[in-house]
Amino acid sequence: MIIKEKLGNLSLYDLKGRHIDWLELEWFETRKRILRKKSRAGQEIALKFLTESAEILQDDILFQNEFVVVAVEIMPCDCMVIKTGNMFETASLCYEIGNKHAPLFWDEGDFLVPYEAPLFRQLTAQGYQVSRAQRKLLHPLKTTVSPHADQENTSLFSKIMQLTT
Repeated sequence: MIIKEKLGNLSLYDLKGRHIDWLELEWFETRKRILRKKSRAGQEIALKFLTESAEILQDDILFQNEFVVVAVEIMPCDCMVIKTGNMFETASLCYEIGNKHAPLFWDEGDFLVPYEAPLFRQLTAQGYQVSRAQRKLLHPLKTTVSPHADQENTSLFSKIMQLTT
């Protein structure tokens, strides 16, 4: 089965008695444009998102017929859970993670980063409150910041700089 576009999300969908066949994806597979995997029921699925942004989310619907709906299940992974106490700690943490070019996620008031032992040791040594857990990485933070903006719209970089001065 070749999937070329997402059909919606289960949160806004009426199943009408259809069975859900889950396609299990790792967090790093959610941005791939081309991917071949098997669903839980053993259905071979090929993703070929050539014209659409390849940002697949939890519960996205990839296929439907009168009997079944194929939806995405993002699997939990080993990650670091980091809690910050104030704006300065948050900015410092984001700087450290950005220097490592590691992906950063946000969930229920915690920062999440896929587990890497050297980064875990570094953040712990620097005094951050870091723990290790199995969590789903569902909400990536957009980490590209442009220092330039027009007169009306201030960039995120400029806003952060204003907060620290």
